[in-house]
Amino acid sequence: VYYQRAQFIRRPEDLLSIDHAALAVINVGGNRYTFPWSTLEQFPLTRLGRLCGCRSPEDIASICDDYDEARKEFFFDRSPSAFRVILNFLAAGKLRLLREMCILSLHDELTYWGVEMAYMERCCKRKMYTRIEEVHEKERRRQERRQKNAMQRVTVEETQYRKVMNWLRDMVENPQSGLPGKIFACLSVIMVAVTVVSLCISTMPDLREEEDRGECSSKCYNMFIIETVCVAWFSLEFILRFIQAQSKLDFLRGPLNIIDAMAILPYYVSLVVTEKDPELEHERPGGGKGYLDKLGLVLRILRALRILYVMRLARHSLGLQTLGLTVRRSTREFGLLLLFLCVAVTLFSPLVHLAESELTGTHDFSSIPASYWWAIISMTTVGYGDMVPRSIPGQVVALSSILSGILIMAFPATSIFHMFSRSYQELKMEHDRLFKEECVAAAAAAAASGEQQEAGGEGGGENSAPPKMHLDKDNMHLLESLALLGKGGEAAGNNNHSLPAAAF
Repeated sequence: VYYQRAQFIRRPEDLLSIDHAALAVINVGGNRYTFPWSTLEQFPLTRLGRLCGCRSPEDIASICDDYDEARKEFFFDRSPSAFRVILNFLAAGKLRLLREMCILSLHDELTYWGVEMAYMERCCKRKMYTRIEEVHEKERRRQERRQKNAMQRVTVEETQYRKVMNWLRDMVENPQSGLPGKIFACLSVIMVAVTVVSLCISTMPDLREEEDRGECSSKCYNMFIIETVCVAWFSLEFILRFIQAQSKLDFLRGPLNIIDAMAILPYYVSLVVTEKDPELEHERPGGGKGYLDKLGLVLRILRALRILYVMRLARHSLGLQTLGLTVRRSTREFGLLLLFLCVAVTLFSPLVHLAESELTGTHDFSSIPASYWWAIISMTTVGYGDMVPRSIPGQVVALSSILSGILIMAFPATSIFHMFSRSYQELKMEHDRLFKEECVAAAAAAAASGEQQEAGGEGGGENSAPPKMHLDKDNMHLLESLALLGKGGEAAGNNNHSLPAAAF
């Protein structure tokens, strides 16, 4: 049935015996195929299916690239290898990806031939949609960089305000822009580390006892000073980022900026709202104590939100950026992992409850919901030991749950690992490319400045010797980094061990 719906013509003499009233001869890049007109009529929205409705040479010319009237052969100047996918779809009704073909090229071919991706198999469709979204995201970022560079190249009046804004933008957003950017980034990382250490120290028993008694020793006062300095730095950094942002609304929508605001605000809230307020206690003679206890709990929870400062390291850490990108791209794998775990927990919890409570009368597994906790920590191979099956049937169930947990955790791990490796390589290449562009721009700016100085020296008079163009230490460092980066890219290209095609 497959070869009756589509057939490859290997010898030119086979064209002489073709019934053109029943078969259509299609030439794609030099390869000739025959399709029954009845097969093409089943796909009227495709490019080949529209050939059935052609009644004039103009209609045929609007669909194909050329038409041989003597041979009645329709010619399409397209890739023969990509047409194999269309051939398989017309013959067997199945649209699948080819391992050796680029997904983007296949998407262009499907668009040309008028084949919708809705006919594609589910696994292949997911790969194609994922790759297309990644390309669109890269193109969007590239377009934003083009617009940004175009705005920078526009000849506008260079006021003092613009100079300050450009310098401030480079300092807070680009650590590689110079010494101020590096110092700013280092101070941010140091302040995050100090904040995390101070948060850990503030939970020590002696400090907690002083807080409960309402006292403040010198250690507590010093911790408050350190916290104030860190919050002041983070507030200053947040304000500077907000000032230099070209779009204030996009800045406020940024995930990292929202996390910064959530980490900074609890400190100011704790300053405004005190835990011990005599007026509140006087107004609530009956329930004031409980209100103050609840208020103190809320303030302690707000202070614990300072741990969100750790997320600020994602601005300067390629590893954390890779982790976030991997989690965003692997939501389906994480969803499958959660589904497998929930199904297994629902299965093994009643079994261990039946084996321990109903058969042996053990009180540890008093109910099925209480057995859920044991099933979760057993399947994740944690095993706290707070609930242990004692009977032989219960131990058999425990062994089965542990083995099942190992397999369930291992199934999506390979896909997530490949996605992490791929995301890391993409981000690393993106950072290297941006650094290379910055080096080229800095070198071009230095060369242009030298040419202007030389032109100014020549116009000053005949006796004035033209000053030689020279580069300062920063520009020389950029040129050296650019040269090293180019050599590193060549070396990386020679030693490029790419992942297997199945990982993509």
